[in-house]
Amino acid sequence: MITSNQNSKIKLVRTLLGRSKERREAGAFVAEGVRLVEEAVKANWKCRFALYDETLSERGKSQVESLKSHGVDVEEVSASVMKSISETEAPQGILAVLEFTNPSTSSGPRLPIPNEPNFILIPDQIRDPGNLGTLLRSAAASGVQAVLIPPETTDAFAPKVLRSGMGAHFRLPIHSMSWDEIEKVIKSESLEVYVADMDGQSCWETNLRQPIALIIGSEAEGASESARKLANGKISIPMSSETESLNAGVAGSVLMFEVMRQRTSNE
Repeated sequence: MITSNQNSKIKLVRTLLGRSKERREAGAFVAEGVRLVEEAVKANWKCRFALYDETLSERGKSQVESLKSHGVDVEEVSASVMKSISETEAPQGILAVLEFTNPSTSSGPRLPIPNEPNFILIPDQIRDPGNLGTLLRSAAASGVQAVLIPPETTDAFAPKVLRSGMGAHFRLPIHSMSWDEIEKVIKSESLEVYVADMDGQSCWETNLRQPIALIIGSEAEGASESARKLANGKISIPMSSETESLNAGVAGSVLMFEVMRQRTSNE
């Protein structure tokens, strides 16, 4: 059992829970909590090691056994040590250190962008972890095939984003890219690019059945200049005149599900 905060694994976890630069250099990130570890196991995500303590639930213990059966290094820690490294007020007693595709560069996760994608999400300048996590969770639920993370957007694999995403990270290709790289993807797949904007055409009157990339800008600043240069058009969400705006997580979710509605509707 690990009882010291000076243990090398504990130090690594603390490092990975910090800045995105540390995660990139280590080629790994931390998934904390029963649900996230369960989703990682279900997706066969490569796990460097896992830690648990005596407070773990029966559901969590089954994940420990599953990890062990896959040959993962699993070690018990004291409850006090777990609490000291936990990002939550009420730790669930388990976390796992998971690897990116290529530990030498960690330029993106293991899930590749599919061939001929017809629905891509680009969250632009989204700096609030909760909003980005909400967008990723909705993206996974609405049929988005890949998420391209441009500069100035918060790290998609930061602890708060992972928790808000509720497992979406393990089902959805999420790739950090420069705007030049994003443009290459868009052009190679011949996608129409729409940016969410209050002055845009109503999403109800826009053909979203065609292959598209949807850009969601931040609530405070909107989409960046680079995003607007890439866009073919602007779309908006019809709202009551008394409502000024929606936050990025809600607005993006509404638009993504409108895409799904149009594509599954017989109208």
